[in-house]
Order: sequence, then structure tokens, then C-alpha cells
Amino acid sequence: MRIARWEHDGTIGEGFVVGDQVVRFPDRLTVADVLRMGLAEVPWIADAAAGAAESEPARRLPLAAVRLLPPVVPPSVRDFVAFEEHVEGVVRSVSGGQGVDAEWYEFPTFYFTNPHSLIATGDTVRPPQTERLDFELEVAAVIGAVPGSDGTNLDPDEAGAHIFGYTVFNDWSARDIQGREMKVRLGPCKGKDFATTLGPWIVTADEFADRHDDEGFLPIGMEVLVNGVRIGHDLLSNMGWPFAELVAYASRNSRVAPGDVLGSGTAGNGGCLGELWGRTGSLSPAPLVEGDEVVMRVEGVGEIRNLVGPPRPAPHIGPARTRPRTRPDTPVVTSFPAPATTG
Repeated sequence: MRIARWEHDGTIGEGFVVGDQVVRFPDRLTVADVLRMGLAEVPWIADAAAGAAESEPARRLPLAAVRLLPPVVPPSVRDFVAFEEHVEGVVRSVSGGQGVDAEWYEFPTFYFTNPHSLIATGDTVRPPQTERLDFELEVAAVIGAVPGSDGTNLDPDEAGAHIFGYTVFNDWSARDIQGREMKVRLGPCKGKDFATTLGPWIVTADEFADRHDDEGFLPIGMEVLVNGVRIGHDLLSNMGWPFAELVAYASRNSRVAPGDVLGSGTAGNGGCLGELWGRTGSLSPAPLVEGDEVVMRVEGVGEIRNLVGPPRPAPHIGPARTRPRTRPDTPVVTSFPAPATTG
């Protein structure tokens, strides 16, 4: 099943995509509510939505008449770096190095990105001032509740049950800003957090139940086009770890919660321009510029497309000031007045 959020006539709707229509959830349910209920509850919710739409036709709208929104409002967004081929190319692009560091193979590394900068398919991306704007072709898993589990310290089998569904994920990147930040040994931050596309909807995990291979990987096709030209394509099964293991690692000594989004990391074979720049030794293909259209398609999930708009201006912040590094000569003592008493 496909689950979406949309805007129509100034109001937000949440529900199912059925053929070429959208159908609201029953009982004022939201996507967040359904994720907290879990994947096992979706069939009866779908039946109830269909019944409500029969008696109240306004609950059903043409898909072409609505503006799709990001399909989830996540409490957190983790983005992994799970494709070895992508890492190879980016290492060459950033540092001129060869190969992949041994540490990459030990655990599936991720960073937290900005849940407040999500955009939808059809939106215009407004980048910062950058000379190296890039896309990243990814798939994301969306977490749902599992009865009796708090999402902590999951093993891979338990973690797989927490995957409610999948959506297409574009981790927009300003590579020049990102490169500067990474030299500080922390990040990425502002090179990444200005925009992330999620969409067009969530396809529930049961749609892929018979597609996993013996190791749990999903061999589904992915591709990205810029201005109609195919730049990259890959199989999701070329990840170094299947999604269940990514979720398990995210939950280690922590917790995954309903609504959390976990990106696969960028596909190889042209899943981003940065990888190709590393392989060609030049900025070819060229960085994205205003007016470019980026389209991503994932087999069985759907398509997202965005136009690149003008850069978004930001207030100036100057460089760090060199400070004298003076210290107090005596221990710091704090004291507070005694609390007032009442008679």
C-alpha cells in the first residue's frame, strides 16, 4: 500500500494512494498515528478508509488535484553511507585517496541530518551559496511500531520487523561547504542540512516481502536523471548491509522510534556527482545550477523530481577571533540565596 500526505485547498490530508486517487484515513488518523499503530494494523485501516469514502465521497480526491508533501514528519533522520562504490569515488573526489578505509567495513556508519528541512517531490530546492551543488540517490526506511518492543538494542530479525515501509530519499549536498566542514573533523552540517527530499509516498514493507534475497537485500533498481539525461543507476542490493542491519545498528544502545527515517546512503555508479568527479578527476558532469531538474526513480517505490532554484541568501558570520586564553586564578565558587520559606 502507498501512504501519503498532501495539501489541497489550504488543508493537509493524510491517507492512502489508491490508483490515481488519494483517500483520507478514517477517524482523523495521521501518518504519525498509523506508524505508532504498526504495519499489522494497516489492512483494517485501509478497509475503514474505503468504507468512509463510500459514505463521504469528499474523503477521496484525484491524485492530480493535490500537492504531495513529505510523507512523514520524522522525529529524526539518520543517513548511512552503505554503498562501497560511492565511498570509493567520493574518497578520490575529496582527498585524492584510493580505496576505502578499513573502518568502513566494520560497522554501517551514519550521521543525523535535519528533519526540519524536508521538501517534497515537485518542490523547488533553494541551496546555499555553493559552487558544487550535488544530489544523492537513496532509499529510506521508515520505522513503525512493533507490539512489545521499545526499539532498543534490536537484533537484525527484530529490526526488520520495525521497517514499516520505504520512500525515495535525495540528500542534497553542497560539496564545497561539506569539504570545508569535514576538515574540522566534525560534520557534515551546513553542507547537507538545507534540503532533503522524501517522497513521493511510503510504500509499505509487505509490498517487498517476496523481493528480498537470501541475505535480506532488496535487488530493486534505482536511477537518477538530470535534465532528462540518465546520470547514474544501481541496485539497492549493492549496499554493504541490508536495511534490517542498518536499523539494528541504529538501535544499538539507543532507540529507533515510529516515524524515524533511515537513509541507505548514496547509490554507486553515479548515484551522486561527487562520486563521478572523483573517478574522472574533474567536475564532469557539471555541478547543478539554477534551472536544473533532478528526477529519481526507485523500482516499486516511485519517482521524485525537483527543480533547482536560486540560492538562498543568509546573514554573514565572520571568522573566529583569536582569544587571549586567560583563566581565573582561583577556583570558581557558585552561591545562591537560600530559598524563601513560607510561614
